[in-house]
Amino acid sequence: MAIWQEFLNLMLNVMVGLYQFLGGNFIVALVTFTVLMRLLMLPINLRQQRSSIKMQQMQPQVQAIQKKYKNDQTKMMEEFQKIGYNPADSLLGCLPLLIQMPIFFGLYRVINIMLQGTPLALLDMKFRLWEMYDLASLLPIDNTFLWVNLAQPDPFLVLPILVAGTMFLQQKLMAPPTSAASKDPKKKGAEDDNPAAQMQQSMLYTMPLMFGFFAMSFGSGLAIYFIISNIIGIGQGYIVRRNLADERAEADRMREESKKLAEKYEVDDAKEGDSSESKPQAATSNGSSKVSNKSKKKKKKGKK
Repeated sequence: MAIWQEFLNLMLNVMVGLYQFLGGNFIVALVTFTVLMRLLMLPINLRQQRSSIKMQQMQPQVQAIQKKYKNDQTKMMEEFQKIGYNPADSLLGCLPLLIQMPIFFGLYRVINIMLQGTPLALLDMKFRLWEMYDLASLLPIDNTFLWVNLAQPDPFLVLPILVAGTMFLQQKLMAPPTSAASKDPKKKGAEDDNPAAQMQQSMLYTMPLMFGFFAMSFGSGLAIYFIISNIIGIGQGYIVRRNLADERAEADRMREESKKLAEKYEVDDAKEGDSSESKPQAATSNGSSKVSNKSKKKKKKGKK
């Protein structure tokens, strides 16, 4: 409990510091705080996104290995290692969300403390602030942005819809691109039997709907935090997806070049083998012709 209170105090003082440094504009301070949190989480998020996309692309191979070696777990794990698949990586999908949960709850409390403006909230804020801050110079804190009170839910539900929509796009970018093969009814049926694919499809819709529903009940400031965070996540997903496509294209190009070189060496070896076989034959034919010429000359001399 004491750790949570210290963490909450740290978040509050960081937000107050940003608010004071950025000219007393709470929404700009909130955007800056969101960007800083995303930068802090960037290594974990990038690793999770790359792992999620790669694992989903490996699912056809994984299913084939599971079906072939379902009675031999050791051989199955060996084959998984050959294709670079690690079942433990599936847990990475939940890691960024678990790490960010304290930030969500902490920011919810910080927004209420800073923007509610009630005597109890101001007293709570006074005891939590560091000595370097003067509470009197910070007040009043403007809690309005466009049509919303940042401490209250959006009455027109625009922000909850944006939360759900941006989260859906972020989840969609983490899914592998639909290939022509996946449109085959037989292969599509196999994908429907894949638990990983089913879970991904379920998460694609349930997570945005869940967070959109939550945004209907908590302050609009936190909804804006989710929207900005999701937009940054969409950008990250696009970059990761493009980089993986470039890596696959480069790997395919290298394989094609290796295949062409191998075919070229095989042709050269075949030509060398043919030429080496033809030379002895030519030498033999020359030798036999010389012998036949000598024998003809001997016969002519005998007749004389």
